[in-house]
Amino acid sequence: MEKVQGSDTFLKSMKVKVKDINNKEYLIDDLDRFVNHIQEFHTSGESIHEENGYYFLVNDKFRERLFKLIK
Repeated sequence: MEKVQGSDTFLKSMKVKVKDINNKEYLIDDLDRFVNHIQEFHTSGESIHEENGYYFLVNDKFRERLFKLIK
């Protein structure tokens, strides 16, 4: 993957694989959108995020992993 001019464009083109709670790999095709959703709806504590039939335990560890990806 080539780095594109401007960080917004780069994040939208960045694809990341993560494992859900059932150990199934999920390809996040828009990391910016995914992280924005987590920040808006899963701000603190523990919750389950469902996306396209994949389920993610959103907790501090998961949020930290995501936020490191966008830095």
